[in-house]
Amino acid sequence: MTQSITKQELASTRTVCIGGGTGVPASIKALASLGIFPDAVVSVADDGGSSGLLRSHTGQVPPGDLRKCLIALARDEKSPWVGAFKERFEYAFDHTLGNLILTALQETTGSLTQAIELCERLLDTCGHVYPSSLSSVLLKGVTRDGKKLAGQSKLCKSQTALAHVALDPVNPPANPAAVKAIIEADLLVLGPGSLFTSIIPNLLIPGIVDAIIQSRAATVFICPVADVQGETWGLDAGELVNALLTHGLEGRLDYALVNQNETKRQSGNVTGYFQAIGSDAQAALVEPESSSTLRLVVATNDVVSQIREKGVKVYYRSMCATQTPSWHDPTALATALASVIADSKRQ
Repeated sequence: MTQSITKQELASTRTVCIGGGTGVPASIKALASLGIFPDAVVSVADDGGSSGLLRSHTGQVPPGDLRKCLIALARDEKSPWVGAFKERFEYAFDHTLGNLILTALQETTGSLTQAIELCERLLDTCGHVYPSSLSSVLLKGVTRDGKKLAGQSKLCKSQTALAHVALDPVNPPANPAAVKAIIEADLLVLGPGSLFTSIIPNLLIPGIVDAIIQSRAATVFICPVADVQGETWGLDAGELVNALLTHGLEGRLDYALVNQNETKRQSGNVTGYFQAIGSDAQAALVEPESSSTLRLVVATNDVVSQIREKGVKVYYRSMCATQTPSWHDPTALATALASVIADSKRQ
């Protein structure tokens, strides 16, 4: 059910997107199509690829997820600076120019906050990007078959779905600017994106969860439409919601946007880059994004009912993009978010 809301009401909705660098840009673009220009609170747990190399050599907060959100918030996506920030140099350890600029500015200014502000000016962003913490953290986790893993890059490719994640150090300080943005928000959007390695790491920072609890904002989780990584492989929409609740959002999640999908649960919680062979769980390498590495997240009527029983209002509709089935359709996502905003303003 879509509720009516004026463009002025939409535009006046102070919104903060919480997550990582792959999912949050999808939320930003959907919200921008409604005339809403959000801020982003971004995880600092990344330790793979270009970000991981820069983090290990400099000891700084990894720049990759911050860079992706800065690009998504740029007013002109065709700006030469936006293109330059995306430029990747395969011959130089696959670094992107945006990662290098953020790292260099941290070095020259001595401040991650100032480095981001300078990049916001350079890209002419319509919102602000806030790391959830100004300290580097290590993400650790336990899979559903009891295996312990350390590092975001290993966790996202685990061979079985994750059961629990935690940070090292356990209680990193929250970024005061991120806390302020969350407290002052009207709407908090979690996801889409990798649940355990992009969204939940923000909730593991005590000050961030405290801010969410203190805020009067409506809180909405954009449930992934498909599994492409090992961390949630085989989990249904209800289990994804439960993971959020058990990692700090118990009693504080108001809405869930769930892609309508009556697909039956498939056996085997294996990574998106491997497929199980036989009962001994041996694995064979397969090409990413092939039919064996992508399955829609199960979200039957029964699953949706279970979510609603937990006090979460569910918007259950088809939101899967036709050409890219692991992503939300931008228009459908924007329509669902508009419905959430309309409902929250009528409460």
